[in-house]
Amino acid sequence: MEFIDAIVLGIIQGLTEFLPVSSSGHLELGKAILGNNSLPQESLLFTVVLHFATALSTIVIFRKDVAIIIKGVIKGITTLTWTEEVKFSTKIIVSMIPAVIIGYKFEHEFEELFGNSIFLVGCMLIVTAILLFLADRAKKTHKKVSLLDGFIIGLAQGVAMLPGISRSGATISTSVLLGIDKSKAARFSFLMVVPLIFGKIAKDVLEGQIDYTSSNFTYLSVGFIAAFISGLFACTWMIKLVKQSKLTYFAIYCVVVGLTAIIWKTI
Repeated sequence: MEFIDAIVLGIIQGLTEFLPVSSSGHLELGKAILGNNSLPQESLLFTVVLHFATALSTIVIFRKDVAIIIKGVIKGITTLTWTEEVKFSTKIIVSMIPAVIIGYKFEHEFEELFGNSIFLVGCMLIVTAILLFLADRAKKTHKKVSLLDGFIIGLAQGVAMLPGISRSGATISTSVLLGIDKSKAARFSFLMVVPLIFGKIAKDVLEGQIDYTSSNFTYLSVGFIAAFISGLFACTWMIKLVKQSKLTYFAIYCVVVGLTAIIWKTI
């Protein structure tokens, strides 16, 4: 992997992790365009590093929320009180259950998809476009996320492991279609993935599934920094876009890129 490739892919990840256009799908497209011929294991390592960077950028953007949640959870545990922060954390945990089960059950199948899945990426981007188009037309409400909502949103997050399905697009769209307030939907969507990413990285490290010996840490570091900085910008921007109901523009984008990928792969 060239130095400039790592920067480009890092920026792609940082922007598309939060913008509803599929970060994994765009990473695969970017690798194909840049001529990256990494083995699936090496490709997955780079993808994991970039996801870790965007998880940190999420924590930075929502640092006040995270601090309040942590304090509220500690208070709830020490006083045995069902605080709002404990309720919210419980919903996050519930949302993780479907993704953990799906990820564990189909882990190897998902890994094989990362490396040569351009046609699949194109098809799934069109699915993402449909979700965004429907969500943008949902009525405004003030509904909060319930436990059942959290589980259903978690199912959407599990399906979004497919390259081409936008995680933020799928979870936010599902939330909005369930009648949840758009601002609350975006906040829940961005925060729910953080523990999942950290948990997945910890699992891979402890099980020795990630091979560091053949990896270039310079490229990984450059990609990490690029993803982190661009992620800070994209997260802030996306929150505003969801509130303003401007997801249709991304739906059109996903259709164009998806059809291009399909045509490119079939000709």
